[in-house]
Amino acid sequence: MGVKIEESWSKVLSDEFEKDYFKQLIAFVKDEYKSQTIYPKGKDIFRAFDACSFDDVKVVILGQDPYHGPGQANGLCFSVHEGIPFPPSLVNIFKEIKNDLGRDIPPNGSLERWANQGVLLLNATLTVRAHQAGSHQKKGWEQFTDSVITHLAKSKKEIVYILWGSYAQKKAAIVSPTDNLVLKSPHPSPLSAHRGFFGGSHFSKANTYLESKGVQPIDW
Repeated sequence: MGVKIEESWSKVLSDEFEKDYFKQLIAFVKDEYKSQTIYPKGKDIFRAFDACSFDDVKVVILGQDPYHGPGQANGLCFSVHEGIPFPPSLVNIFKEIKNDLGRDIPPNGSLERWANQGVLLLNATLTVRAHQAGSHQKKGWEQFTDSVITHLAKSKKEIVYILWGSYAQKKAAIVSPTDNLVLKSPHPSPLSAHRGFFGGSHFSKANTYLESKGVQPIDW
């Protein structure tokens, strides 16, 4: 298929790229980029993998769709490029980190520094039409990202899975809660954050778990 993706992931997912559903998905996505405004930029579709190799994954944070506003989506779930105003969910994530760990809200919304420490920032759907949330759901991306989680679950233990919202939590069925730490809460969206995302302390819980396994914690 000629999918450009980081080498360790390319080895793990090579069979997936040859499946009919994936070929149909890529054909659909290419057509969409030709005829519509699609986010993120094509070079950033697989950025979550490029920024965090298979071998380095310590934590998985699962989002739903990329941001669908201009200039927001950058291939890492919940993240935006430097200079882009924080979307509401990201504002709430930083508020919770401040409440949980006492960290000041950072000057920009790029989460690449998390990815570089072993946090896989994966959306369930990797592309979206401008201003149309969910527009690329049920086209094959979910099957692909299910496969990503399945490969991780089979090959690696003692990973922290952070699942915010019911959409992300559906992926929990793939993961063994005895071999890993699975953290669930409502989504950080302003619509739901006050129902248990705030006060969930997922960032400190993740680090406590990693340290208990002798793994370097994340500098959130």
